[in-house]
Amino acid sequence: MVKGEHGVGQPTHQAEVLKGGKVGLRARHEDDIPVLRAELYDDVVNGSRAEGRPWRPITPGSKDSRLVVDDKEQGLVPFSVVELDGGTLVGTATLWGIDNHNRSAHIGLGLLPSSRGKGYGTDVVAVLCHYGFVVRGLHRLQIEALSDNAAMLRSAERNGFVREGVLRSSAWVLGEFLDLVLLGLLVQDWKPDSKG
Repeated sequence: MVKGEHGVGQPTHQAEVLKGGKVGLRARHEDDIPVLRAELYDDVVNGSRAEGRPWRPITPGSKDSRLVVDDKEQGLVPFSVVELDGGTLVGTATLWGIDNHNRSAHIGLGLLPSSRGKGYGTDVVAVLCHYGFVVRGLHRLQIEALSDNAAMLRSAERNGFVREGVLRSSAWVLGEFLDLVLLGLLVQDWKPDSKG
């Protein structure tokens, strides 16, 4: 399902991609940042729903800690998500909160508005599972999603994640408390290519 590919004679933007069925996860490039910032984080509603902290504007030209990659940071692996057919940037994906002792991590993703509703989310979760379980040797992956984020909940469950609980009124989003659904997947329950 997922394998690295190094395109001989290809620009470096195409090198080393973890492949799913529709999308690939690759390193973040400098020219990805303005697109991701404008389409995901400058939008107050989307930014507020995606972050566990208050939305605030980022000064143009400044280093945005949500998007600029620090390769020395061991607990966070950010990817840019691209379409396999053509390499168009469609979003961001992250394995975060990596705990090497307990062999666990969290999954997060954000798709550009024009890329939603195409099945990319389910594919991104599948590739992140492969990366977490096979490449990193983790035992448990976890997702926290707003209870009204049907697309994320569906993507998680299609990849075998199980709802483990609800964190009631735990997310302050645009003037109201919302529930977070906690989903988990253990390596022994993971079935690659099972999209349900």
